[in-house]
Amino acid sequence: MGEQEQREAEAGGEASASAAAGSEQQHHAGEAPALLGCSRVKVYRLRDGGKWDDQGTGHVAIDYIEGSKDLGLTVLDEEDNETLLVHNITSDDIYRKQEETIISWRDPEAATELALSFQEAAGCSYIWDNICEIQRNLQFSNLGAIEVGPRPASEHLEASRVLHSHDESFRSVNGELRELPPVDLSNLPLILKTILEGGITDQMRVAELITQDRDFFPKLLEIFRMCEDLENLDDLHMIFKLVRGIILLNSPSIFDKIFSDEFILDIIGALEYDPEVAKVQKHRTFLKDHVIFKEAIPIKNVSVVSRIHQTYRIGYLKDVILPRTLDDGTMASLNTMIHTNNAAVISLLKDDACFIQELFSRMRSPNISVESKRELVRFLHEFCTLSKSLPLVQQLRLFRDLSGEGVFEIISDVLQSQDRKIVSAGTDIVILFLNQDPNLLRSYIVQQEGNSLLGLLVKGMVTDFGEQMHCQFLEILRILMDSFTMSGAHRDVIIEIFYERHLDYLVDVIASCCPPRSITRRATNSAAVGRNTEVHRIKPEILLNICELLCFCVVHHPYRIKCNFLMNNAIEKILTMTRRSEKFLVVAAVRFMRTIISRNDEHLVRHVVKFNLLKPIIDAFVENGDRYNMLQSGVLELLEHIRKENLKLLVIYVIESFSDQLMKFEHFGSIQAFKLKYQQYLESAETRLGASVPDIRKKAEGRGLEKEEEDYFNEDSDEEDSVRRTKHAHDEERKADVANGSEADDISSRPKSGGLVDYADDDDEDFNPPPKEPDRPAEDDELLKISRVKRKSVNTGDGKHADGEVRKRQKIETRITCSKISALTSLASKHKDSLASSSPSCEVNGIMGEHATHSVEQQHSTDTAETSRQIGGDCIKAMGNLSSEKAVNTTKTNDSEPYSVR
Repeated sequence: MGEQEQREAEAGGEASASAAAGSEQQHHAGEAPALLGCSRVKVYRLRDGGKWDDQGTGHVAIDYIEGSKDLGLTVLDEEDNETLLVHNITSDDIYRKQEETIISWRDPEAATELALSFQEAAGCSYIWDNICEIQRNLQFSNLGAIEVGPRPASEHLEASRVLHSHDESFRSVNGELRELPPVDLSNLPLILKTILEGGITDQMRVAELITQDRDFFPKLLEIFRMCEDLENLDDLHMIFKLVRGIILLNSPSIFDKIFSDEFILDIIGALEYDPEVAKVQKHRTFLKDHVIFKEAIPIKNVSVVSRIHQTYRIGYLKDVILPRTLDDGTMASLNTMIHTNNAAVISLLKDDACFIQELFSRMRSPNISVESKRELVRFLHEFCTLSKSLPLVQQLRLFRDLSGEGVFEIISDVLQSQDRKIVSAGTDIVILFLNQDPNLLRSYIVQQEGNSLLGLLVKGMVTDFGEQMHCQFLEILRILMDSFTMSGAHRDVIIEIFYERHLDYLVDVIASCCPPRSITRRATNSAAVGRNTEVHRIKPEILLNICELLCFCVVHHPYRIKCNFLMNNAIEKILTMTRRSEKFLVVAAVRFMRTIISRNDEHLVRHVVKFNLLKPIIDAFVENGDRYNMLQSGVLELLEHIRKENLKLLVIYVIESFSDQLMKFEHFGSIQAFKLKYQQYLESAETRLGASVPDIRKKAEGRGLEKEEEDYFNEDSDEEDSVRRTKHAHDEERKADVANGSEADDISSRPKSGGLVDYADDDDEDFNPPPKEPDRPAEDDELLKISRVKRKSVNTGDGKHADGEVRKRQKIETRITCSKISALTSLASKHKDSLASSSPSCEVNGIMGEHATHSVEQQHSTDTAETSRQIGGDCIKAMGNLSSEKAVNTTKTNDSEPYSVR
């Protein structure tokens, strides 16, 4: 015990002396006790109840535990230098750092949780780094990878202390970094510590100091070349960490320096020595020997060439050298540099008129080789792709200039090539133009003779260039015919060209690639007559894209697609895809029918019912059985849509045509609801039929009553015979007057006296027509007077019976009146014919007689037409005043007056 107390006293004396020496040194420096402040901690122990117990406040240090060769944590009380904590650091302990000022772990000897709460975050980081380094060395020692003992650990601890003391010499009183240490081999660890362990403010200050120091990178890269010549891997690994840390500072001014032609290769060389990679990378060898800068057109501007090289090297560093190391902020900054360089390169090249003209002249040259043509097409593709870096206005101006130079003629030639890569580049260029301004391509197609470019696009859609190419052609045709983006005079023209020349070809391609079977309707008038459609096996993906395009056309061009489908058997041909073995093609056919029906067009619905076009869909549904897949869901959704949209014709058609086939699917709610809708239609029809039976009976009774009234009026034939005899006598008189060349004034006016008969009294036997009136209004009044006639006498004592007869006859009087007026019009027409038949007798009177006859005919024709119009108007007036006139006439009836005829 005595020896142990003596050792503790000696240790306490040494600690006190060390603390006193440290305090004296800080006091002479005139600074705050930074070292003591960084090491000042509180020691906590976790109780059984879950609460932390404060064990005291002291200063922590990492040193060898007395009587042992192991390193550990020692905490001495700040008041009496008593030992608060002694902990041996092992590789098995698990340490946790919390909130930048707390380090906690579980002590196996005390069987409880311990924690150190630091006053300063810098002190916590310093102790934490040392603990991690000691554990790492212990793990390597256990694995036998390297020989680590007390000496390496002590050396590391001593180096950390030296670095900490040196770092303070480059900071001001308030802790701000004044300057960087001199760039030499011995100061590399201190520079690395300054860059990596500083906060955000320190990192911004370091970036500023590196930018201001012109000799920083030249000296650093000189050290790198020296270490590489000496094959000093330890220093090369440190330089790698240093360069990587400088890049992660994410400073644009630093990027401008390291990516310059002067330093970029050495910077990439320093990044070849990654300590985490066992083998040294050969990035510089790849950039020098394998990367070749190809110029399809010689670029004479040196600045453009330099930016192109810089852009490639930035991309190589970002994507190959440091893909896992760069954070999001640094990655975004590098992408911004690439974007800026691309915009500058495209802007300089587009302003060079000679460069653009030389490019297109070479592409039009007939003597160009295949390889040169491929390189020119790739260059044009890259040129158009990089143009997206320009502002929107400059992009539009560039594409218009390229269109004026004839870029679409070049693309037409490219699409006819057999090289898939060239064709792919050509379609990419077309899509870039369409995304920028679709009207540029539409104008070219409309003005082009023969429309070969549109035909090449349609043909490319059915050509096997690869799955990606099929989608490109589909997207091009969609954008070209998108009715929502079309404007101007080219809107209807481009659609008309497609429907007249190419739609039937696409439909025939589908029909030719499906298993043969008798089609319900044969084409009688097809636009594809005379066209030799290639019957060969086409990939299912192509058929799927064609079906997608047709669905697009149904939505965007409903009128034109309807006319085409109704005139030709296009729908039947498309539905032949239900015979294919590929289920996704069958689903595509169902989707096409769903699109057709969703238009709710009456003509298309009747077309579907008339030619039984849902039969292929129902057959595929039945053949699929109870398998739950897209086909089953698609057909059920189609039937559900028909039910919800109340398409009565289709509901009745489906149930009456396919009820037996759908019977085994009645467990589906959609099928049950569909049949219920059909029953509701039948019940509503029966209800309407039952409601119409009483109306039919009433109409039958009314017709019986009308029959009796007609028989009654047919008995008064004496007055009608007298009227016919009187009219015949007048006709004979008119013929005689015309034969003598008399004027036709009275003839033209007599039909206007009316076609109705007015009896003055019972004794009048002859008909005296009213005299001709000079005014038209008087003629109208005469017609109204003629329409007012006397009724037949009835028994005045039986007034109710008379009123009943009046009500019964009220319905038919208007019809009888109109029929009489029609008879009058027919009489005037016969009179005109009689005048025409008497014309030969007028030839003996010479020219004057012929002239008079023509004038009579002309005047009679005019008067007859006017008479018809007046009588028609009088008929309407008589119908409107029917009830009032009836009341007046009933008051004037007597025993000797007959019923009037209206």
